[in-house]
Amino acid sequence: MVIVERIHNQRIVEVRPLLSPAQVSAALPISTAQLEVVNAGRNEVAAILNGDDDRLLVIVGPCSVHDPAAALEYANLLSGVAERLRRELCVVMRVYFEKPRTTLGWKGLINDPGLDGTYRVNDGLVIARRLLLDVLSLGLPIGCEFLDPVSPQYIADAVSWGAIGARTSQSQIHRQLASGLSMPIGFKNSTEGDVQGAVDAVGAAASPQVFPGITDDGTAAIFETSGNPDCHVVLRGGASGPNYDHESVSHTLALLNRSNHIPRVVIDASHDNSGKDHLRQPYVAADVASRIAQGDRAIVGLMFESFLVAGRQNLVPGDAAGLVFGQSITDACIGWEDTVRILDRLAVAVTVRRGAEAA
Repeated sequence: MVIVERIHNQRIVEVRPLLSPAQVSAALPISTAQLEVVNAGRNEVAAILNGDDDRLLVIVGPCSVHDPAAALEYANLLSGVAERLRRELCVVMRVYFEKPRTTLGWKGLINDPGLDGTYRVNDGLVIARRLLLDVLSLGLPIGCEFLDPVSPQYIADAVSWGAIGARTSQSQIHRQLASGLSMPIGFKNSTEGDVQGAVDAVGAAASPQVFPGITDDGTAAIFETSGNPDCHVVLRGGASGPNYDHESVSHTLALLNRSNHIPRVVIDASHDNSGKDHLRQPYVAADVASRIAQGDRAIVGLMFESFLVAGRQNLVPGDAAGLVFGQSITDACIGWEDTVRILDRLAVAVTVRRGAEAA
């Protein structure tokens, strides 16, 4: 025993109990009405991806949620616009709780809900689930990025669309996870701009997988999946430049066809497609809207980063009270007025495409 103690957990400072998914779900159960929103969202997104619904999928919301009150105010506004444009757009609110980091920084609401480095993860899981249920009560389907392979057990029943990010699309763990998730999953191309990795991820996630995980009661278990047929590529640009242009999209469709995958893509108007300049997101959206109006059916969706207040602000650890309400503390977002303009423009594009197809 003494020998084991000398070599085991030498760099672990503290071990704290983690609430089980069942405990969190029991404290915050999802209602029948909320489940209907989740299920309808999943079915509608899948129908759009498969060409059975001619609307455009739009995933929009803050880069990451740091203030549930601000996120819920945004959701209230978005739900009204989503209902007004529901014949043309399927609007999914982006509600991201985990922030991938190249080096260091705030890791997201689940990991650090106090924004102060205290890492009250149990509190973060409860806060995140409560917000998801509140958003669902407004009738809005939800999109999340799945970064940690354990956290989906706590929130995935409330999610209609999921993303695997640019840093994790080539991870075997995340491809296995996506194969067992119950909603459509978008794989982003790498930060360097490589698309083949995302195409390979679509194939891996569509196939049966076996991997270890935790059950609802927190027990370690082996999961065997049937594969997820609703996975797709998300083009977000890269170090090599933007990839939302016609040639880049055509190249991606060719890669998908070559691998016998459905030729469909979602465009991310932020990140490297906008040169990491939030003010360029409307220009990317306008370009995509123009191509949709001209009859493009391979671009099935658009995502962009938006919040109540444009731009971003720096987080001073322990000074959350000094933050501007409704402004991002991670990537810069466009403001609410520009958000509405983009959504309206996309809706018009869908209407024009319908008219041309009916003529």
